[in-house]
Amino acid sequence: MEIILVRHAQPAWADATGQAVNDPGLTERGREQAAIVAKRLARDLHGPTELLVSTARRAIETAEPIGEALGLEPQVHEWIHEIRLPPEWEGTPAEEVNRVLKEHRHQPREAWFDGIPGTGESFLDFHERVTAGIEATLNERGVERHRADEEHLWWVPDDLPRLLIVGHAGTNSSILGHLLGLTPEPWEWERFSSNHASVTRLDTTAIAGGRIWSLQLFSGVAHFEDDLITS
Repeated sequence: MEIILVRHAQPAWADATGQAVNDPGLTERGREQAAIVAKRLARDLHGPTELLVSTARRAIETAEPIGEALGLEPQVHEWIHEIRLPPEWEGTPAEEVNRVLKEHRHQPREAWFDGIPGTGESFLDFHERVTAGIEATLNERGVERHRADEEHLWWVPDDLPRLLIVGHAGTNSSILGHLLGLTPEPWEWERFSSNHASVTRLDTTAIAGGRIWSLQLFSGVAHFEDDLITS
């Protein structure tokens, strides 16, 4: 079984006046990135596929050309949404938001787990939302933890549709770490740093009487010229 993780294309985090936007759409470059990655996926992917998308506007706008290119109806899921930003950041000068984010990078690990003050969603809550969401999504399709070794192995039926998930740096990296069996860290974004509109691919490999998740491609951007690669 394959899972394809696509990060959303470049978003416009500030409006024309330089004020922060909590749920931005795509920039002109972002729309170009989305159109190009859609063409790549249409060229490379064949066979049954489901398209799952975050509720965030930047992900929905990225998924639109992908759905059109593949002939798929996007299924929008809240669990794929990125960690929630403080609502009071909406309309704040973007440079102030960037300053707070930069300062938070130097906080100790415990503070990272708590999240940025005022977010309303700690990393632990975010990680639980995402990992519970991907496990439930897999379970609904018959993919389950293997009874012989629930910590490491999976039971995966044959001939399942591919899952194509259009998400975010945080959600995609949390899915990736969880399925690969890694201990979660509150800086998953940094551990698996991916580019806008990049493609990451997981597949399952038969081993020890079950299957494991295997990383086949991470943050693939071969579909872009250098000037279109952003992060």
